[in-house]
Amino acid sequence: MAERGEARLPGVADGDASIVFHVDMDCFYAACERRREPALDGKPVVVGMGYEDGETHGAVATASYEARSHGVESAQPISTALERLPRSVESADPDEVVGHYRPVDMDYYQSVSEEVRGILHDCADVVREVSIDEAALDVTERTSWQRVDGRALATGYARHVKQRIQREVGVVASVGVAPNMSAAKVAADHEKPDGLVPIPPGEVADFLAPLDVETVYGVGPVTARELHDMGIETAGDLAATPLRKLDAEFGERGREIRRFARGDDTRSVTPVGRPKSLSRESAFTEATDGVEAKRERVRRLAAAVAERAERENALYRTIGIKVVTPPFDVNTRARSLPGPVADADLVREVALDLLGEFREAEVRKVGVRVSNLSFESGEQASLDGFEAQGTDRGRADGGVDRDPATDPEATTGTRARRDGQTEFGDFVRDE
Repeated sequence: MAERGEARLPGVADGDASIVFHVDMDCFYAACERRREPALDGKPVVVGMGYEDGETHGAVATASYEARSHGVESAQPISTALERLPRSVESADPDEVVGHYRPVDMDYYQSVSEEVRGILHDCADVVREVSIDEAALDVTERTSWQRVDGRALATGYARHVKQRIQREVGVVASVGVAPNMSAAKVAADHEKPDGLVPIPPGEVADFLAPLDVETVYGVGPVTARELHDMGIETAGDLAATPLRKLDAEFGERGREIRRFARGDDTRSVTPVGRPKSLSRESAFTEATDGVEAKRERVRRLAAAVAERAERENALYRTIGIKVVTPPFDVNTRARSLPGPVADADLVREVALDLLGEFREAEVRKVGVRVSNLSFESGEQASLDGFEAQGTDRGRADGGVDRDPATDPEATTGTRARRDGQTEFGDFVRDE
């Protein structure tokens, strides 16, 4: 610990070091397609943006690791991908490795993302939803850097989060554990897929030092090329570069990436904007058609959602449920209210009523959601004469919460990621 008035060296631990998880889903769109079609497990999967079955137009949104081994990359034209990895239906050679091409199904991917987010919000006090498949979590109050049997408790807690995502949702996440956001992001990318990389306080700068400068948070391909041209090859080189040299080339931005390269990041994990919906989901150990088991699970979820809405001081205009039937068919139902309310009993009653449609169905997971939120102070709507405003068989709020990425080089468009997936809504700017 530094003496009073003395600056603490970047990356050096103190008694109250934060614990940040960066959770990044591996090849998320392809993972969703495998969840829907278990027979695709272990096979090359390519998800195309603007692609239709049997066509050659469009671009690669996600390529699984198996597909990438054949030269298929994100943002690549589908026609090029097909030259490198023929479609399964077009191969005449039974021994030829073929690709399984699927068009983007954003509604489905968003529904899977919601399930993941429900787990993250259950496991962390603060969640910053970066994109459909990434989030930063502040778990400082949930675990500790203390070591037991040679392993930090925080590492064990991160493993718990990973296992819950895989067990309850059926997709795989890589998790980075560090005392700040930028280091946690680097750690999450370090051992993909299915990675779990902890960087304890005091070891961040040493961990980063030998890595290529492009791995530093905030350094995209263009900046990396410029740094390489300056003879700056690694994060350690960047950390040791005199500020005046970086100022001349990059201004304040150079100072920022130098801080990140030194393990110095004082930003706190903060949510991006207000949530558009609040939900909780729960999976059964085995699919069940038991009426009372389903109703009791929905009662518990409804109470949890209503309690969270109360903590957030949120009113809601829509109450809905999600019912997942084997293998992974997602069904959503919702009911509109006359106006914004906060009523736990009503959430329970409406959710149970909507569940009635699935009374005889075999179910593997159920969820409850309130949406069309408002946070203004004032009286809630009167429910006198309340009648159902109809049932929405799609999403009640018209779409999943979509927040901008935190990548300093990101802006509107499509960003090519290191893990081979293209996210919609942000891309690395060509400086």
